[in-house]
Amino acid sequence: MKKILALVLALVMVLCSAAALADGIKVGIINLDPAESGYREANVKDMVETFTAENGYDASFVTAPTADKQLDAARGFIADGVQYILVSAADADGWDEVLQEAKDAGIGVFLFDRMVNADPSLYTAAVVSDMAVEGETAVAWLESLGLEEYKILHIKGQLGSAAQLGRSGALEAKCEAEANWTIVREGTGGDSWDPEEARKIAQAAIDAGEDFNVIYAENDGMANGAVEALDAKGITHGVDGDVIVMGFDCNKWALRKLLAGEWNYDGQCSPFQAAVIDQMIKLLEEGGQIEGLNELNQIISVEKGFDATTITEDDITAYGLGE
Repeated sequence: MKKILALVLALVMVLCSAAALADGIKVGIINLDPAESGYREANVKDMVETFTAENGYDASFVTAPTADKQLDAARGFIADGVQYILVSAADADGWDEVLQEAKDAGIGVFLFDRMVNADPSLYTAAVVSDMAVEGETAVAWLESLGLEEYKILHIKGQLGSAAQLGRSGALEAKCEAEANWTIVREGTGGDSWDPEEARKIAQAAIDAGEDFNVIYAENDGMANGAVEALDAKGITHGVDGDVIVMGFDCNKWALRKLLAGEWNYDGQCSPFQAAVIDQMIKLLEEGGQIEGLNELNQIISVEKGFDATTITEDDITAYGLGE
């Protein structure tokens, strides 16, 4: 009887282990709306294609474009007992409490794409772009043109997001430091980085007779919206044009505008963090430790900026997002 009982118990343990493996690692992924931009579409697709049942996951996905909805989603995942939460934060602030709740529940949190302003001990790791460096790279490129005056139309992204803070911060610091750098008008595309809102900002500046020679738009879609306003008034732009056009994210269609000389600069922002996080989670599940993180528990994506005078078809193929 004891032998039979032992065999039954062993069989139960095997079946339970198999069931746990079949169920997969339970993760909750909080992302922004894929309609926001080509970048976000690529980012969402990357996450969905990585965190699959075939790859060992029981994944739930939530689209939450604002901070309050993201916090609610995170608390929902905590209540559901997920093992890991992945989040691209709509706002850099306000995460301390919910991150502490996740930590207390034994849930690992991975930040992707965007940072939050919280103690690094509250999240497992962050696989992100350095948005401040993106801004600094763009501003350094603009400075290299050696213009007598920089009269800038500044179109911001989602206010309070890491992307907006980083890309805006470098430009605003330069304008404060240099007398010949002026932000003529600024506005935002809002939470959806809306190209139509960007068009309206540029249109308002044109209608008011404001003189600007640079459009610094914090993503490609908004840059394109602003250019529509220029085109409607016959204002030239790009290489040898009257207005320098700058965007971010490196959608293929935007890089083609650089290659055609219609725009001047596009800053890279890599949307591909899923594979790195997948490797980290698998390592933790095997009892290992994540290595190579900096003091903020980050792994930083290496990125560059592209100039219309030097970009090639090979660059578009290698770095462009979408089709």
